[in-house]
Amino acid sequence: MSMRLKDKVAIITGAAKGIGFATAKRFAQEGAKVMIADVNPEAVKSAVDLIPGSEAHVMNVTDRASVEAAVDQIMQRHGRIDILINNAGITQDARLVKMTEAQFDSVIDVNLKGVFNCTQLVVPHMLEAGKGAVVNASSVVGIYGNFGQTNYSATKFGVIGFTKTWARELGAKGIRVNAVCPGFIATEMVKAMPENILKDIERRSWLGRLGTPEEMANVYLFLASDEASYVNGIALEASGGISL
Repeated sequence: MSMRLKDKVAIITGAAKGIGFATAKRFAQEGAKVMIADVNPEAVKSAVDLIPGSEAHVMNVTDRASVEAAVDQIMQRHGRIDILINNAGITQDARLVKMTEAQFDSVIDVNLKGVFNCTQLVVPHMLEAGKGAVVNASSVVGIYGNFGQTNYSATKFGVIGFTKTWARELGAKGIRVNAVCPGFIATEMVKAMPENILKDIERRSWLGRLGTPEEMANVYLFLASDEASYVNGIALEASGGISL
């Protein structure tokens, strides 16, 4: 079977664990040169050790200089960036009346400004090449909102706004931009939620379970690959039908 991402250079942010790690692993299996970008040096090293042929890039998406340094290094080494997966994200949940300004700001900074920083610094290289694929991590929370997630849902709605705008701006230049809206996936972040809430989510999913990071990686793979060559500007919900 031909490898779907053979020799493509792919940057994946937040790739040291969860959906990002599963995506990095999947992309490597499909022949991509995977750049594992994450903020925690130890976690990046562990991830690279587990994925043959991947490269470590310690990078903070909220720090433009840090992103720029990583992008420059990748361009020097490989001469191109074919795929950008904007996966890095955090939560700081609280109801509106209890949310601190610090909680609000930190989530906006990583989940929204971070996606802006990475894309703005990578896209010029894609424009030069006349091709590229960007996939942004939104969430079902970015379509329907969620109790206790004022900050998170605002960022995930915002990411869909980025996606649709950039798809218009960049499509004719050979760059496709799409978003994935995962439902509740069995990552460390989700498994930290209270047991009763997790049970409720499983009950609401028509598949009767949480999703797996590997299932999300397959969605990212499709959108990043040439198989999705006519797919541009969508927000693909992958939630087991939780909204039905």
